[in-house]
Amino acid sequence: MKASELARVLGGTLEGDDVDLFACGGLEEARPGDLSFCKDPRHAALVATTKASAVLLPPDWDRGAPCAVIRVADPDHACMAAARLFAPPEPVRAPGVHPTALVDSSVRLGKEVHVGAFTVIEKGAEIGDNAVIEAQVFVGEGCRIGAGTHIYPQVTLREGTIIGRDCILHCGVRLGGDGYGFTNGRREDGSIFIEKIPQLGIVEIGDGVEIGSNTTIDRARIGRTYIGPMTKIDNLVQIGHNVKVKGYSGLIAQSGVAGSAEIGAGCLIWAQAGISGHIKIADGVQVGPQAGVPQSLDGSAKYVIGTPAMSMKELAAITLAPKLISKLKVEIKALKAELEALKAEHGRGAG
Repeated sequence: MKASELARVLGGTLEGDDVDLFACGGLEEARPGDLSFCKDPRHAALVATTKASAVLLPPDWDRGAPCAVIRVADPDHACMAAARLFAPPEPVRAPGVHPTALVDSSVRLGKEVHVGAFTVIEKGAEIGDNAVIEAQVFVGEGCRIGAGTHIYPQVTLREGTIIGRDCILHCGVRLGGDGYGFTNGRREDGSIFIEKIPQLGIVEIGDGVEIGSNTTIDRARIGRTYIGPMTKIDNLVQIGHNVKVKGYSGLIAQSGVAGSAEIGAGCLIWAQAGISGHIKIADGVQVGPQAGVPQSLDGSAKYVIGTPAMSMKELAAITLAPKLISKLKVEIKALKAELEALKAEHGRGAG
Protein backbone atom coordinates (compact mmCIF):
# COMPACT_ATOMS: atom_id res chain seq x y z
CA MET A 1 0.00 0.00 0.00
CA LYS A 2 1.25 3.47 -0.86
CA ALA A 3 1.87 5.82 2.05
CA SER A 4 -0.43 8.40 0.48
CA GLU A 5 -3.29 5.89 0.33
CA LEU A 6 -2.72 4.84 3.92
CA ALA A 7 -2.65 8.49 5.04
CA ARG A 8 -6.01 9.02 3.36
CA VAL A 9 -7.54 5.93 5.01
CA LEU A 10 -6.22 6.97 8.44
CA GLY A 11 -7.26 10.59 8.06
CA GLY A 12 -3.65 11.77 8.27
CA THR A 13 -1.24 13.95 6.31
CA LEU A 14 1.78 12.55 4.45
CA GLU A 15 5.11 14.36 4.55
CA GLY A 16 7.98 13.00 2.47
CA ASP A 17 8.23 10.25 -0.13
CA ASP A 18 5.19 8.23 -1.17
CA VAL A 19 6.78 4.90 -0.18
CA ASP A 20 5.34 1.40 -0.40
CA LEU A 21 4.32 -0.10 2.94
CA PHE A 22 3.71 -3.79 3.67
CA ALA A 23 3.60 -4.29 7.44
CA CYS A 24 3.84 -2.66 10.88
CA GLY A 25 6.77 -2.87 13.26
CA GLY A 26 8.18 -1.29 16.39
CA LEU A 27 10.65 1.55 16.00
CA GLU A 28 13.66 -0.62 16.93
CA GLU A 29 12.84 -3.76 14.94
CA ALA A 30 11.19 -2.14 11.90
CA ARG A 31 12.71 -2.82 8.47
CA PRO A 32 12.41 -1.06 5.10
CA GLY A 33 8.82 -1.42 3.95
CA ASP A 34 7.47 -1.25 7.50
CA LEU A 35 5.28 1.37 9.12
CA SER A 36 6.00 2.33 12.73
CA PHE A 37 4.64 4.91 15.18
CA CYS A 38 5.58 7.16 18.06
CA LYS A 39 3.46 9.47 20.21
CA ASP A 40 5.89 10.41 22.99
CA PRO A 41 8.76 12.90 22.42
CA ARG A 42 10.79 10.95 25.00
CA HIS A 43 11.31 8.30 22.31
CA ALA A 44 12.65 10.75 19.73
CA ALA A 45 16.02 8.94 19.69
CA LEU A 46 14.31 5.75 18.55
CA VAL A 47 12.53 7.63 15.78
CA ALA A 48 15.85 9.12 14.66
CA THR A 49 17.43 5.66 14.23
CA THR A 50 14.46 3.64 12.95
CA LYS A 51 14.78 1.69 9.71
CA ALA A 52 11.04 2.00 9.01
CA SER A 53 10.00 3.47 5.67
CA ALA A 54 7.33 5.61 7.33
CA VAL A 55 6.36 6.54 10.84
CA LEU A 56 3.08 7.76 12.33
CA LEU A 57 3.61 10.90 14.43
CA PRO A 58 1.31 13.40 16.18
CA PRO A 59 0.55 16.76 14.54
CA ASP A 60 2.83 18.72 16.92
CA TRP A 61 5.92 16.49 16.48
CA ASP A 62 8.94 18.74 15.89
CA ARG A 63 11.85 16.31 16.39
CA GLY A 64 12.12 15.23 12.76
CA ALA A 65 12.33 11.71 11.31
CA PRO A 66 14.66 9.90 8.86
CA CYS A 67 11.74 8.63 6.74
CA ALA A 68 8.31 9.53 5.46
CA VAL A 69 5.96 10.88 8.13
CA ILE A 70 2.20 10.47 8.40
CA ARG A 71 0.81 12.90 10.93
CA VAL A 72 -2.30 11.65 12.75
CA ALA A 73 -4.16 12.63 15.91
CA ASP A 74 -3.50 9.32 17.68
CA PRO A 75 -0.48 7.39 16.32
CA ASP A 76 -1.10 4.37 18.56
CA HIS A 77 -4.69 3.93 17.41
CA ALA A 78 -3.75 4.64 13.79
CA CYS A 79 -1.02 1.97 13.85
CA MET A 80 -3.53 -0.62 15.06
CA ALA A 81 -5.88 0.37 12.26
CA ALA A 82 -3.04 0.06 9.73
CA ALA A 83 -2.04 -3.35 11.12
CA ARG A 84 -5.53 -4.63 10.37
CA LEU A 85 -5.14 -3.51 6.77
CA PHE A 86 -1.81 -5.30 6.39
CA ALA A 87 -2.81 -8.49 8.20
CA PRO A 88 -3.92 -11.49 6.14
CA PRO A 89 -7.64 -12.24 6.32
CA GLU A 90 -8.74 -14.55 9.11
CA PRO A 91 -9.63 -18.12 8.13
CA VAL A 92 -13.25 -18.49 7.09
CA ARG A 93 -15.08 -21.27 8.93
CA ALA A 94 -17.85 -22.40 6.63
CA PRO A 95 -21.07 -23.68 8.22
CA GLY A 96 -21.31 -27.43 8.63
CA VAL A 97 -20.19 -30.33 10.77
CA HIS A 98 -16.86 -31.98 9.95
CA PRO A 99 -17.16 -35.72 9.20
CA THR A 100 -14.82 -36.61 12.08
CA ALA A 101 -16.80 -34.65 14.68
CA LEU A 102 -18.95 -36.65 17.13
CA VAL A 103 -22.22 -34.81 17.69
CA ASP A 104 -24.94 -36.55 19.66
CA SER A 105 -28.27 -36.87 17.88
CA SER A 106 -29.98 -34.89 20.66
CA VAL A 107 -27.79 -31.81 20.18
CA ARG A 108 -29.64 -28.72 18.94
CA LEU A 109 -27.56 -26.87 16.34
CA GLY A 110 -28.60 -23.37 15.29
CA LYS A 111 -28.32 -21.93 11.81
CA GLU A 112 -24.94 -21.55 10.07
CA VAL A 113 -22.99 -23.32 12.84
CA HIS A 114 -19.44 -24.58 12.20
CA VAL A 115 -18.22 -27.69 14.03
CA GLY A 116 -14.56 -28.55 13.42
CA ALA A 117 -12.64 -31.80 13.10
CA PHE A 118 -12.55 -34.25 16.03
CA THR A 119 -14.84 -32.10 18.15
CA VAL A 120 -17.15 -33.90 20.58
CA ILE A 121 -20.56 -32.48 21.53
CA GLU A 122 -22.46 -34.59 24.03
CA LYS A 123 -26.18 -35.09 24.48
CA GLY A 124 -28.52 -32.26 25.33
CA ALA A 125 -26.13 -29.50 24.28
CA GLU A 126 -27.43 -26.41 22.44
CA ILE A 127 -25.37 -24.35 19.98
CA GLY A 128 -26.66 -20.93 18.89
CA ASP A 129 -26.82 -19.48 15.38
CA ASN A 130 -23.53 -18.62 13.65
CA ALA A 131 -21.42 -20.12 16.43
CA VAL A 132 -17.98 -21.46 15.49
CA ILE A 133 -16.72 -24.54 17.34
CA GLU A 134 -13.24 -25.30 16.03
CA ALA A 135 -11.25 -28.54 16.04
CA GLN A 136 -10.78 -30.81 19.08
CA VAL A 137 -13.26 -29.01 21.31
CA PHE A 138 -15.14 -30.94 23.99
CA VAL A 139 -18.68 -29.76 24.83
CA GLY A 140 -20.17 -31.73 27.70
CA GLU A 141 -23.74 -32.80 28.36
CA GLY A 142 -26.29 -30.03 28.65
CA CYS A 143 -23.94 -27.19 27.72
CA ARG A 144 -25.43 -24.11 26.07
CA ILE A 145 -23.42 -21.90 23.71
CA GLY A 146 -24.86 -18.57 22.57
CA ALA A 147 -25.19 -17.22 19.05
CA GLY A 148 -22.06 -15.83 17.42
CA THR A 149 -19.67 -17.29 19.98
CA HIS A 150 -16.27 -18.47 18.69
CA ILE A 151 -14.54 -21.36 20.48
CA TYR A 152 -10.96 -22.07 19.43
CA PRO A 153 -9.26 -25.51 19.39
CA GLN A 154 -8.84 -27.71 22.44
CA VAL A 155 -11.30 -25.88 24.67
CA THR A 156 -13.08 -28.01 27.28
CA LEU A 157 -16.59 -27.21 28.49
CA ARG A 158 -17.66 -29.54 31.26
CA GLU A 159 -21.30 -30.54 31.66
CA GLY A 160 -23.87 -27.81 32.23
CA THR A 161 -21.62 -24.89 31.27
CA ILE A 162 -23.48 -21.90 29.83
CA ILE A 163 -21.76 -19.50 27.40
CA GLY A 164 -23.46 -16.26 26.32
CA ARG A 165 -23.67 -14.63 22.92
CA ASP A 166 -20.67 -13.27 20.99
CA CYS A 167 -18.06 -14.68 23.36
CA ILE A 168 -14.51 -15.70 22.41
CA LEU A 169 -12.77 -18.64 24.09
CA HIS A 170 -9.13 -19.03 23.09
CA CYS A 171 -7.16 -22.26 22.83
CA GLY A 172 -6.96 -24.44 25.91
CA VAL A 173 -9.64 -22.73 28.01
CA ARG A 174 -11.11 -25.07 30.64
CA LEU A 175 -14.52 -24.26 32.06
CA GLY A 176 -16.43 -26.26 34.64
CA GLY A 177 -13.72 -28.39 36.21
CA ASP A 178 -13.91 -29.09 39.93
CA GLY A 179 -12.60 -26.45 42.28
CA TYR A 180 -10.48 -27.11 45.33
CA GLY A 181 -13.17 -28.65 47.51
CA PHE A 182 -11.85 -30.92 50.24
CA THR A 183 -12.29 -31.38 53.97
CA ASN A 184 -9.66 -32.94 56.18
CA GLY A 185 -9.07 -33.80 59.81
CA ARG A 186 -8.25 -36.63 62.20
CA ARG A 187 -10.30 -39.67 63.10
CA GLU A 188 -10.73 -40.86 66.66
CA ASP A 189 -7.89 -43.32 66.13
CA GLY A 190 -5.59 -40.43 65.22
CA SER A 191 -5.36 -41.19 61.51
CA ILE A 192 -5.60 -38.30 59.05
CA PHE A 193 -8.36 -38.19 56.46
CA ILE A 194 -9.12 -36.00 53.46
CA GLU A 195 -12.45 -36.16 51.67
CA LYS A 196 -13.65 -34.57 48.44
CA ILE A 197 -16.60 -32.18 48.61
CA PRO A 198 -18.82 -32.75 45.55
CA GLN A 199 -18.84 -29.83 43.13
CA LEU A 200 -22.42 -29.81 41.90
CA GLY A 201 -22.88 -26.36 40.33
CA ILE A 202 -22.07 -24.89 36.93
CA VAL A 203 -20.13 -22.12 35.20
CA GLU A 204 -22.10 -19.36 33.47
CA ILE A 205 -20.46 -16.84 31.15
CA GLY A 206 -22.28 -13.65 30.13
CA ASP A 207 -22.50 -12.06 26.68
CA GLY A 208 -19.41 -10.58 25.04
CA VAL A 209 -16.88 -12.21 27.37
CA GLU A 210 -13.40 -13.05 26.03
CA ILE A 211 -11.26 -15.66 27.80
CA GLY A 212 -7.55 -16.10 27.07
CA SER A 213 -5.63 -19.30 26.43
CA ASN A 214 -5.22 -21.84 29.23
CA THR A 215 -7.43 -19.99 31.66
CA THR A 216 -9.48 -22.14 34.04
CA ILE A 217 -12.79 -21.33 35.69
CA ASP A 218 -14.09 -23.83 38.24
CA ARG A 219 -17.67 -25.02 38.47
CA ALA A 220 -19.56 -23.95 41.57
CA ARG A 221 -19.83 -26.15 44.62
CA ILE A 222 -23.56 -25.39 44.45
CA GLY A 223 -25.24 -22.76 42.29
CA ARG A 224 -23.00 -21.09 39.72
CA THR A 225 -19.65 -19.49 39.11
CA TYR A 226 -20.56 -16.38 37.14
CA ILE A 227 -18.57 -14.13 34.80
CA GLY A 228 -20.61 -11.06 33.88
CA PRO A 229 -21.03 -9.49 30.43
CA MET A 230 -18.12 -7.93 28.53
CA THR A 231 -15.52 -9.13 31.02
CA LYS A 232 -12.09 -9.66 29.42
CA ILE A 233 -9.85 -12.37 30.87
CA ASP A 234 -6.21 -12.82 29.88
CA ASN A 235 -4.20 -16.05 29.54
CA LEU A 236 -3.39 -18.30 32.51
CA VAL A 237 -5.94 -16.87 34.91
CA GLN A 238 -7.44 -19.07 37.65
CA ILE A 239 -10.96 -18.39 38.91
CA GLY A 240 -12.25 -20.53 41.76
CA HIS A 241 -15.65 -22.02 42.47
CA ASN A 242 -18.63 -19.75 43.15
CA VAL A 243 -16.71 -16.59 42.18
CA LYS A 244 -18.91 -13.78 40.87
CA VAL A 245 -17.60 -11.11 38.49
CA LYS A 246 -20.25 -8.45 37.98
CA GLY A 247 -19.14 -7.50 34.45
CA TYR A 248 -17.13 -5.06 32.32
CA SER A 249 -14.01 -6.02 34.26
CA GLY A 250 -10.56 -7.28 33.30
CA LEU A 251 -8.36 -10.00 34.79
CA ILE A 252 -4.78 -10.05 33.52
CA ALA A 253 -2.33 -12.94 33.14
CA GLN A 254 -1.62 -15.22 36.10
CA SER A 255 -4.02 -13.46 38.42
CA GLY A 256 -6.03 -15.71 40.69
CA VAL A 257 -9.39 -15.39 42.41
CA ALA A 258 -10.21 -17.78 45.23
CA GLY A 259 -13.59 -19.36 45.80
CA SER A 260 -16.72 -17.30 46.52
CA ALA A 261 -14.98 -13.94 46.03
CA GLU A 262 -17.05 -11.22 44.35
CA ILE A 263 -15.57 -8.68 41.94
CA GLY A 264 -17.58 -5.59 41.08
CA ALA A 265 -18.24 -3.94 37.74
CA GLY A 266 -15.45 -2.11 35.95
CA CYS A 267 -12.64 -3.61 38.03
CA LEU A 268 -9.15 -4.41 36.77
CA ILE A 269 -7.11 -7.17 38.39
CA TRP A 270 -3.51 -6.81 37.19
CA ALA A 271 -1.00 -9.60 36.48
CA GLN A 272 -0.20 -12.08 39.27
CA ALA A 273 -2.54 -10.42 41.75
CA GLY A 274 -4.23 -12.74 44.22
CA ILE A 275 -7.76 -12.30 45.59
CA SER A 276 -8.66 -14.26 48.72
CA GLY A 277 -11.88 -16.22 49.00
CA HIS A 278 -15.19 -14.95 50.39
CA ILE A 279 -14.33 -11.25 50.02
CA LYS A 280 -15.82 -8.45 47.91
CA ILE A 281 -14.07 -5.99 45.60
CA ALA A 282 -16.13 -2.83 45.05
CA ASP A 283 -16.99 -1.47 41.60
CA GLY A 284 -14.18 0.28 39.75
CA VAL A 285 -11.29 -0.87 41.97
CA GLN A 286 -7.93 -1.73 40.39
CA VAL A 287 -5.70 -4.30 42.09
CA GLY A 288 -2.07 -3.73 41.10
CA PRO A 289 0.43 -6.33 39.83
CA GLN A 290 1.37 -9.02 42.37
CA ALA A 291 -0.87 -7.47 45.01
CA GLY A 292 -2.37 -9.75 47.64
CA VAL A 293 -5.90 -8.94 48.78
CA PRO A 294 -6.85 -10.73 52.02
CA GLN A 295 -9.95 -8.69 52.85
CA SER A 296 -12.78 -6.84 51.12
CA LEU A 297 -12.14 -3.52 49.38
CA ASP A 298 -14.97 -1.00 49.75
CA GLY A 299 -13.86 1.33 46.97
CA SER A 300 -12.50 4.08 49.22
CA ALA A 301 -9.18 3.48 47.42
CA LYS A 302 -9.57 2.96 43.68
CA TYR A 303 -6.06 1.53 43.19
CA VAL A 304 -4.40 -0.83 45.66
CA ILE A 305 -1.00 -2.48 45.52
CA GLY A 306 1.34 -4.56 47.70
CA THR A 307 0.82 -7.48 50.09
CA PRO A 308 -1.42 -6.99 51.91
CA ALA A 309 -2.89 -4.63 49.35
CA MET A 310 -3.08 -0.98 50.32
CA SER A 311 -3.73 2.34 48.64
CA MET A 312 -0.96 4.07 46.72
CA LYS A 313 -0.92 6.80 49.38
CA GLU A 314 -0.38 4.28 52.20
CA LEU A 315 2.31 2.44 50.27
CA ALA A 316 4.11 5.69 49.46
CA ALA A 317 4.09 6.68 53.14
CA ILE A 318 5.58 3.33 54.17
CA THR A 319 8.15 3.32 51.37
CA LEU A 320 9.28 6.86 52.08
CA ALA A 321 9.49 6.41 55.85
CA PRO A 322 13.12 5.12 55.93
CA LYS A 323 14.29 8.00 53.74
CA LEU A 324 12.42 10.46 55.92
CA ILE A 325 14.02 9.00 59.08
CA SER A 326 17.50 9.27 57.56
CA LYS A 327 16.81 12.87 56.62
CA LEU A 328 15.54 13.63 60.12
CA LYS A 329 18.67 12.08 61.66
CA VAL A 330 20.87 14.42 59.64
CA GLU A 331 18.75 17.40 60.61
CA ILE A 332 18.78 16.43 64.30
CA LYS A 333 22.56 16.02 64.24
CA ALA A 334 22.91 19.48 62.70
CA LEU A 335 20.54 20.96 65.28
CA LYS A 336 22.50 19.34 68.12
CA ALA A 337 25.72 20.80 66.77
CA GLU A 338 24.11 24.21 66.48
CA LEU A 339 22.75 23.91 70.02
CA GLU A 340 26.18 22.98 71.43
CA ALA A 341 27.69 25.93 69.61
CA LEU A 342 25.09 28.26 71.12
CA LYS A 343 25.76 26.84 74.61
CA ALA A 344 29.49 27.35 74.19
CA GLU A 345 29.00 30.90 73.01
CA HIS A 346 26.61 31.64 75.86
CA GLY A 347 29.15 30.22 78.35
CA ARG A 348 31.90 32.50 77.05
CA GLY A 349 29.58 35.48 77.24
CA ALA A 350 28.65 34.74 80.85
CA GLY A 351 32.36 34.55 81.84
